This record gives sequence, structure tokens and C-alpha cells, in this order.
Amino acid sequence: MKKTVLVSGGAGFIGSHVTVELSQAGYDVVIADNMSNCDDTNYKGVCAILGRKLPFENIDFCDAAAVSALFDKYTIDAVIHFAAYKAVGESVAEPLMYYKNNLGSFLNVLEASKNHGTHVLFSSSATVYGEPEKAPVTEESPRQPATSPYGNTKQMCEDFLRDCVKAYGMHGIALRYFNPIGAHPSALIGELPRGVPNNLVPFITQTAAGKRECLSIFGNDYPTPDGTCLRDYIDITDLAKAHVCAVTRMIENRMDEPYEIFNVGTGRPVSVLELVNAFEKVNNLKLNYRFAARRPGDVVGIWADPSLAERKLGWKAVRTVEETLASAWAWEKHLMEQALQDK
Repeated sequence: MKKTVLVSGGAGFIGSHVTVELSQAGYDVVIADNMSNCDDTNYKGVCAILGRKLPFENIDFCDAAAVSALFDKYTIDAVIHFAAYKAVGESVAEPLMYYKNNLGSFLNVLEASKNHGTHVLFSSSATVYGEPEKAPVTEESPRQPATSPYGNTKQMCEDFLRDCVKAYGMHGIALRYFNPIGAHPSALIGELPRGVPNNLVPFITQTAAGKRECLSIFGNDYPTPDGTCLRDYIDITDLAKAHVCAVTRMIENRMDEPYEIFNVGTGRPVSVLELVNAFEKVNNLKLNYRFAARRPGDVVGIWADPSLAERKLGWKAVRTVEETLASAWAWEKHLMEQALQDK
């Protein structure tokens, strides 16, 4: 019998790509999203890639009764929780909004999962490491004080999951991923931020497309080779495949411990300026960019040691930065073509 996975926030950037990979791996997927940070573009793209419509539920995961009813409606074997606000800078400016939404929604998921015997996969982040003492970071690297309320919510949700696993006999995995970029090879789904992008690559592609006048690179005076921050940029499809491996590990009862943590990254540090230059080269474009002041909450440099995920999950990032940046531009061009058709 096919297993069913609930993907909260499944109409968003990461959720949509994970939905595709889960479906192609043979899982039944239920998408649930309140559409507060996206429209139906990626949902339609997912259905086009798969050639069929998937169940979609429009719910707010901060609504405990709605979450409980959702778990009653479907027989859910595992839930992957993406439904959260995710902008570091915005979280610094609006901490209460982030705490209420990100913590409240996950507590409701945990409550429903406890009551229904559902496995839980939490979408965590490298932000839990704060400003690391050394890089690359392993799963054993100490969690430093979070540099933003967003990072703090990731740390707290990890703790919620760990404690619930211990108390209620649940099983859970937290995937700490680094900087997801790019788009599906079909160019039918990708990152589609509302308003001004908070993430680097959509700002790059929108600048290349003429939607943004100039790309700001925040800080060129960091203690790094070129003065810009170092990050571990991972292809979105590679990242999505890690979720399939983790869900399968839980469902097939192959976990070493009831609660596990895995880094999901490439292990290769790339500076912001290197990424910009690589985008220009691979897509034969010239970007208008300038250096700006440092941004609150940004760490100097962080990248993963992904060896545990390779050993235990059988997962490894395989796509190059160049392939990923080409896919990001293909997605942006697809959006421009759609906009012209809709006129």
C-alpha cells in the first residue's frame, strides 16, 4: 500500500520541489498551504510536471482545529513541515510575528502527529549554528546563540521535536539545510518571492531580467578571500531528494535513534561575489550590482560537512553551481514568458 506524506507549505519554493520528488518516488502527497507567501504558480507547475492533480488543502497551520481536522481527513504516514516565515532580516524587524507563526504552527503539527502516530520531518536550517567557531560544521558542532529570531525559531522547533520524540515515542528527523538555490530542470517550478526578494538568487535573476534596477551585495569587508560572505549553495532538486531519503528512512524504520539530525549541503563554500560572477558567466549576462552595508543577522561564513547524510541517508549533492544557476535563469525566463502570455 502506498504511503502518504503531508507537505505543509507545499506550494512554496522548497515544498513544491519536495512534492515532485516524493511523488516520483512513489509516495502519495497531500499539499497544504495557506498561500500567505506564494500564489498557485508552483502548485500548477507540480501538477504539470507529474501530469496529474494532487490533493490541495488551503489551511493555516496556526489553526489547531484545522490541523487536527486535516490529520483526521487523511491517513498520513509522515509530515514534512515547511509552513513558516523565513526571512532573516524581516525576523529581526518583526520578532513577534515570527515567534507566533513559526512556533505555533509547528506545535500544532506535533500535537496532531502525536495523536495520529505520524512521523515528523522538520525543515531546519544552518542558521541554528549561528556564527560557527569553525567550518565546515558537522551535526556535532555546537549550536551558537541564534543571530536572528528566524534562526531562534529553528533552534526552538528542533528542541520541540526532540522533546516530543522522547516523551511520546514519536520518530523525527531534522534536516539542517544550507542555502537552497535554483529551480526544477523543467523550469515549471522555482523560487517565486512576493515583493522584493529576501534571498540572493531571485534578486540576481530579477536584476538580470530588468525587474530590479540594481543588486545589492551586503558587505564587502568580511574576513573572507574577497570580502563577501561565504555560503554553501545547494541545488533545490538535490535538496528535495534528501527529504525523500529521510522520509523513507523513518517509514521503513531504519533510524539509528528515534530523533536524528542531518546536514544537507554540498560542503563547498562559495562567496556571494563568486556566485554573482558564476551567474554572469554561465548565462552570458552582465549584472548591475553594487556593494552595500552589512545586513543584520548575517554570519561571515558557514558551510556543511555533509558526510553523515551520505553515510546514513545514502544522499549526496550532485549538481554543480553552474547547472543550478542556469536553471534559476531558465525559471526566470519562463516567468517572463508567462507574463507576456497573460497580457
